Amino acid sequence: MDKSSGAFGKAMNPTVVGVLHLRLDVVQASTLKDKRQVIKSFKDRLHHAFNVSVAEVDHLDHHRLAVLAMAMVSNDHAYVEGALQKIASQAAMHRDMVLLESRVEWL
Repeated sequence: MDKSSGAFGKAMNPTVVGVLHLRLDVVQASTLKDKRQVIKSFKDRLHHAFNVSVAEVDHLDHHRLAVLAMAMVSNDHAYVEGALQKIASQAAMHRDMVLLESRVEWL
């Protein structure tokens, strides 16, 4: 079987992987516990609403700063791009965080 063919002999659709990085300031956090509570709640909401994998990837020991990375896989570039933009918008509107930077990578 050709590597580009699926189980049924049809050509596979191209895979799109989008990774969104968000740099956040958890403005009300005075301890790591405060920050982790806000970040965990946000991560859980994103995972359930958008079916993305979410991880805190930087500034783990800083009580206010956080960098989150989330990945979405699909065969539709426009869908992934739109979903990642919605996630960035939700972060920008979050009452307990300030979105400092967002960046999308395509793999």
